[in-house]
Amino acid sequence: MHTLEAIMAAMIMFAIIVFTVQATSLTPLTSSTANAHIEAQLQTMGQDMLNALSYSAYGNDSDLKTDILNWDGEQYVWNGTAYRTVRSPTYELQSSSLARTLEFIAVRRGIAHNVHFSWVNEEGIAVSHRYIYNGDPSNNAVMISKKVQLSDADVDKTTGFEAQTGVPDASNETDFYNIINVKMTLWRM
Repeated sequence: MHTLEAIMAAMIMFAIIVFTVQATSLTPLTSSTANAHIEAQLQTMGQDMLNALSYSAYGNDSDLKTDILNWDGEQYVWNGTAYRTVRSPTYELQSSSLARTLEFIAVRRGIAHNVHFSWVNEEGIAVSHRYIYNGDPSNNAVMISKKVQLSDADVDKTTGFEAQTGVPDASNETDFYNIINVKMTLWRM
């Protein structure tokens, strides 16, 4: 009698295990601990890149702030050899510390990346523009951001910074110009 009960219990346990395994689909893209580890590495790498670029010696602008001030409002894409504009593929992104850092660190490791600049316009609405765009990120992408404050002394009004980029002066009464949120998205290809 106990043998029959043991056999029935074993069959029920076996059926539950089979049902559970078949109900769970495992694919190569299923999140795993290895995937979480890669995401953590990408997060750390991106944060380190933005931290290094936002560092500045006393009395100097950071490389990240310089890149924002030198931005011409164009969107750039990586074509395999350089960052080029979408509108005119012959125009190459020049003197960008952020682009050089991404090329040296991310591109060499096969890490896709996007960089967006966002700010608040005169109506108080957040506006975002692509600086570097390499496609839609995967589900396992990580986002890192860093805020950069611009003052009226940083932005030369005669160069047409607002006309080129669309970044307005948030306060005409003070030296404050605007805050740019640099958002970097990284993912493995």
